[in-house]
Amino acid sequence: MKVLLVEGYQEMSKVAAQLFAQEVRSKADLVLGLATGGTPVGMYAELIRMHQEEGLDFSQATSFNLDEYVGLSSEHPQSYRMYMQENFFGQVNIDPRRTHIPRGDVQDLGAECSRYEQSIAATGGIDIQVLGIGNNGHIGFNEPGSAPDTRTRVVQLTMSTIEANARYFEAVDEVPTQAISMGIQTILSAKKIVLLASGVAKAEAVRNMLEGEVTPAVPASLLRSHPDVTVVVDEQAASQLSPATIGGAVTTRK
Repeated sequence: MKVLLVEGYQEMSKVAAQLFAQEVRSKADLVLGLATGGTPVGMYAELIRMHQEEGLDFSQATSFNLDEYVGLSSEHPQSYRMYMQENFFGQVNIDPRRTHIPRGDVQDLGAECSRYEQSIAATGGIDIQVLGIGNNGHIGFNEPGSAPDTRTRVVQLTMSTIEANARYFEAVDEVPTQAISMGIQTILSAKKIVLLASGVAKAEAVRNMLEGEVTPAVPASLLRSHPDVTVVVDEQAASQLSPATIGGAVTTRK
């Protein structure tokens, strides 16, 4: 893993956007793997700025999102389809027909998972995948214990993840308890991976990912088997890392 140490959230967002923009400019029909949650919002805002002010062109790009809640329609205000529309899709020139998010409100969830995997494969696979990291080390909605060979599937969310996501709902009991998520193997099949981590709440998970045992108990640690992963981490999220790891990181601090 290549570790980029940045000062804070704003710089993390800019660095991540620059990595994505570089890929988009080098391959117009790029296949993007996208994430939701609080972490990538700043990255999307910077990509929107690049589109509006620098002409960054998404017209030939295709996107696949990591996950979606089971039981929410695409029009539900807390669905990840609505999140992406508000935070990215609606403000750049990506073709809506090329944006893909699992349908969590279909009757046959198994068939939807298979269809999603087939759709990714039909594009030739994801070129660059952005990830956040959960406080428990999850990536996508692959909770601790997820097997390395998993593909897109229905997952049961842990209480810690439900509680962490409750801030987006009026009450914790409104948070769905299941989701459709790309599996670990689906994520590892991406050609490049960029993982973002910001804030002291992510410090333990970042340490376990980079310095702990490679184990399904810390799903993010399984990324260490991938040949091209860049971790963009701010100082707070890096606060539990050893001097050796910090010394080997590329710092963007002035």
